[in-house]
Amino acid sequence: MRMKLISATIAVLFLASCTKSVDNITGNITANASSTTFHNLSAAANNQLIEYKILKGQQYCDKSTYKLVEYASLSFVVKFDSTAIYKTTDPANQEDINKLFGFSDNNAQHQQYSARFGWRWSNNALRLFGYTYNNSIRSSKELGSIDIGTENNCSIKVSESVYIFTLNGKSQTMPRESKTTKAEGYQLYPYFGGDEVAPHNISIWMKVL
Repeated sequence: MRMKLISATIAVLFLASCTKSVDNITGNITANASSTTFHNLSAAANNQLIEYKILKGQQYCDKSTYKLVEYASLSFVVKFDSTAIYKTTDPANQEDINKLFGFSDNNAQHQQYSARFGWRWSNNALRLFGYTYNNSIRSSKELGSIDIGTENNCSIKVSESVYIFTLNGKSQTMPRESKTTKAEGYQLYPYFGGDEVAPHNISIWMKVL
């Protein structure tokens, strides 16, 4: 019943999303059935990585799909190619964290409660982050750097009071204030920014385990 209620609530919020910030992933959702089927990544043909593309001048990826989820843990593999190397127009924005993959929580919008991986190119390295919202307060923690062209194992485990972020076998925790036993919300997909749009086409390859 609660998942039905959040579905109805977020559907209403979509209609008013034009006044939300550009980081509101629900404002650019593709809601067709074929796209929803496509995003059952764990059932991808031949167990191959699926490409998510953020086009030049955009922030949302080309395959953002509204999907209700419930997670005790989320595990996935990610690979970046050389398109992950970029330079922002404003040098100060090079430190902005782009969004990778995760979920909203607590039957709320993601800028209230959520957990996801983030990424950025800075100081000649591709860096991954834990990135959360608790009661509308944003937090981030660097998890490590990864190499271009390599497959990396990522997971977010939901505990009662913490999220456990794991990157290639190394784990760090971040606080969780959601009241649900499992994470309950909707899927969050790749997004560029921060304050700027993608300076060129960016490809991110993922599969859910």
